[in-house]
Amino acid sequence: MPSVDFYDVGDEWAESTPTFEQKTANLKIVGGDADVDNFLKATRSNIQDLEAAVVELKAKAVRDKFEETFIYGDATANPKQFDGLRMLIDTTTASDQVIAMGDTGATLTLNKLDELIDAVKGGKPALLLMSRRSRRKINALIRAAGGMMETDRDKWGNFIQFWDGIPIGVNDWILDTHVLTGGVETATTGGSCSTIYAFQMGEGALSGLTSPGQLQAEPIGSLETKDATRIRIKWYVSLALFSSIKAVALIGVQD
Repeated sequence: MPSVDFYDVGDEWAESTPTFEQKTANLKIVGGDADVDNFLKATRSNIQDLEAAVVELKAKAVRDKFEETFIYGDATANPKQFDGLRMLIDTTTASDQVIAMGDTGATLTLNKLDELIDAVKGGKPALLLMSRRSRRKINALIRAAGGMMETDRDKWGNFIQFWDGIPIGVNDWILDTHVLTGGVETATTGGSCSTIYAFQMGEGALSGLTSPGQLQAEPIGSLETKDATRIRIKWYVSLALFSSIKAVALIGVQD
């Protein structure tokens, strides 16, 4: 960050600019081909467009793959992937980005949830991301304290729950089977722990990267070896964390 100071009238002002470090985050390609059988397309009832249904299901599969990689992506283990939250925060190493519920995990508390929120610097997190089990536990803790979870509707009319004014998001790919040893995650299966992520979003924080900006459906055309046409669904996408203090993980969360 640049430096600033106080000055008297007539003082000479000192110039100071922030310093930047160049980093590279590579876009990755996720997608797949969808073949539409010409006979089925010609004979199927026109109530539903078969080609549209096939493309929709393939696009949903791409979305699911992104949500899973958003959490568990590991470019070291699979260079075709981008690093997900678990790697960007690095829950396998003790740091200011990692808050542990004890050495081997413990039951979630609201105090620990507040500690997670406070660990994100420069403003409140934009989202608390967790598994459904973790969300149920928060609801149970609030009801036990005689309170009620704050709710509102998003722009699509869906109900959203809030804690301390922060939306609670559910990712169905976050496992409740993590293993903790010595206050760090050592495995994602074989245990009874989960992780809650708190992060800010946007430039300077956790940011999605994509070009040209959306999922693409590319017609490949008729196939030589079978009576079908092929459509390629693809997305050039990645994830970047511009500042480590903008994303924190609460690990070892038990029910």
